[in-house]
Amino acid sequence: MSNLLPSGVSPVGEKPEDKVRSYSFSKEEHLCRKKLIDELFGRGSSFGLYPLRLVWLPTEAPTAAPPQVLVSVSKRNFKRAVDRNNLKRLMREAYRLNKHRLTEVEGGHPIRLLAIIYTGKEKKPFALVEKKLISGLERLLTEPFVAPATKDRKKRP
Repeated sequence: MSNLLPSGVSPVGEKPEDKVRSYSFSKEEHLCRKKLIDELFGRGSSFGLYPLRLVWLPTEAPTAAPPQVLVSVSKRNFKRAVDRNNLKRLMREAYRLNKHRLTEVEGGHPIRLLAIIYTGKEKKPFALVEKKLISGLERLLTEPFVAPATKDRKKRP
């Protein structure tokens, strides 16, 4: 019976000291505020793992709370809304199943805002998207934050 449960969930009576993982992706975890999105893309750091690109902004102090996440697919590459929605659903599901890699890190994780952008030109299977997302989340924990170079814009008199 224990092999029918999702990984990380223990049946009743087995190891009560183990914490039960939450596989939810609540509304509070969705990044929706335009001001925060502008801040993420203006001051955030990024890297690409084809077909994904991850953009993140760190917190001041490590936290155990999940970061706010934005999921995006380009309209330029996928004209039909059905295809974009399908890919966004795949990425949200892959994140939902693997966000514990961030939230269960000893001492907390440094990520406050995270954007997962699908940059591929053709649809990829769920297994590949999940594999790339897992390696991206692990890279987020090891890679130091490098602030992008700011352009000095002088105001015209």
